[in-house]
Amino acid sequence: MTHDRTTAPTSIVVFGGTGDLAKRKLFPAFFNLFIDEWMPVHFQIIALGRKPFDQEGFRAYVLENLKEFSRNKQFTEEQWTSFSEKITFLNFDITDENSFLHLNEKLTAFDVTCDNRANRLFYLSVAPNFIDSVSSSLKKAGMADEVKKDRIIIEKPFGYDKASAVALNQLLNQNFQEEQIYRIDHYLGKETVQNILAFRFANTVFEPLWSNRHIESVQITVAEQVGVEDRGGYYDHSGALRDMIQNHLLQILCMVAMDAPVEFESSLVRDKKAEILKTVRRIKPEDINHYTVRAQYTDGEINGKAKKAYRQEPGVDSNSNTETFVAMKFYIDNPRWQGVPFYMRTGKSMAQKKSCVIVNFKEVPNKTFVNGTDRLQRNQLTINIQPEMDIRLSFMAKKPGLDMTLNPVEMVFDYFESAPDSPEAYETLLIDALDGDSTLFMRSDQVEEAWDIIATIQEEWENGTYSPMHTYPAGSWGPEAADELLSRQGHRWL
Repeated sequence: MTHDRTTAPTSIVVFGGTGDLAKRKLFPAFFNLFIDEWMPVHFQIIALGRKPFDQEGFRAYVLENLKEFSRNKQFTEEQWTSFSEKITFLNFDITDENSFLHLNEKLTAFDVTCDNRANRLFYLSVAPNFIDSVSSSLKKAGMADEVKKDRIIIEKPFGYDKASAVALNQLLNQNFQEEQIYRIDHYLGKETVQNILAFRFANTVFEPLWSNRHIESVQITVAEQVGVEDRGGYYDHSGALRDMIQNHLLQILCMVAMDAPVEFESSLVRDKKAEILKTVRRIKPEDINHYTVRAQYTDGEINGKAKKAYRQEPGVDSNSNTETFVAMKFYIDNPRWQGVPFYMRTGKSMAQKKSCVIVNFKEVPNKTFVNGTDRLQRNQLTINIQPEMDIRLSFMAKKPGLDMTLNPVEMVFDYFESAPDSPEAYETLLIDALDGDSTLFMRSDQVEEAWDIIATIQEEWENGTYSPMHTYPAGSWGPEAADELLSRQGHRWL
């Protein structure tokens, strides 16, 4: 996460080079890194796909996508030309051994031009069922045998339950060393998520307060205003628990709750994340309804436009039992957090797009301002992840005037004001992978612990009949049951 421009020649291979992720995120990220002079001096990008592109046609396709999706749209023709010369398209069949032999020839030829065996970054932007064949073929061809130089990035979903995640980890570890495997979660590349660690561990103002002595509760919200759109077929076999809670929200929880590592070093940071996941209290089957709420959106209205119900979306079973909304309460059983509820919620077709962490501090222990007690609000720290990117601390202060009247005020650090053109998440994660820095990537034990946390809930929701499926109108903040989850302890969603 601290970088100089890497000098090692590098080959970047994108499996799924004509897919949606490559179009919207990967090529724009590599291009922005190139413009900002973060890419290696000598590199090539080999895009693999089955669409019938020739070289110029594929480069024109990439340029069209950069104009639409890159954060930097003021690039010059010279910059594009220099970048485009680095791109090669290969028509590729991942089930064909000859395709891998051809790829190996391209990689070897680049090594020859560099007078050195180049680093290699393989990005597996493929469906989970192809990871086995791709990783095995890379191993068989000997294309990723240098542990210090060769890295493999795996996109989520990483398995669909704990057993499949364990099996996938075992498969990958048969072909590669753990230090070569980069399991990516783009949420960890977001500026405000990364800054949680700096905010906590670099400031004596906050770290001494970061425990159950001073914090009453924590809320993590990742709300999406969009529905499932054209992903109904995929989403109906996944759902919010697997698609969001198991990875994004639990990774944010790690950043909020982990203890400080001795130093900011990759393995030490990841050790602390794994430790916190192990201490998250597992929910017993008989307690699932007390700690969780699941729901589907019905028809409603978003931004003045009618929105159809989830079960009416293309690709969705008309009798679907897949949740589009989850609210949960977790406890962390360690000395720092014992007794502090961590509330999480995530959903599709909600009132607005909003991702944030809210830390609620306890009441002031004294009654100095007894006459203003009804107006005293608890201190609150809000870390907005998207679409806003800021950190807000609310506290009580005297209102200007002759009377001692207290009002809540805010101190705000706004990322857009300080860095309006800051790198996007994939840029951060890709430069880390190019540098061999795995701090923001998930390790095998983290993935398995995260699946273990939701395993009982997942089994009950898929096979049981005990947990009700609530509903909420599209364009709302979820079902009433989610509010009741908090109100039992005198809390409310913020």
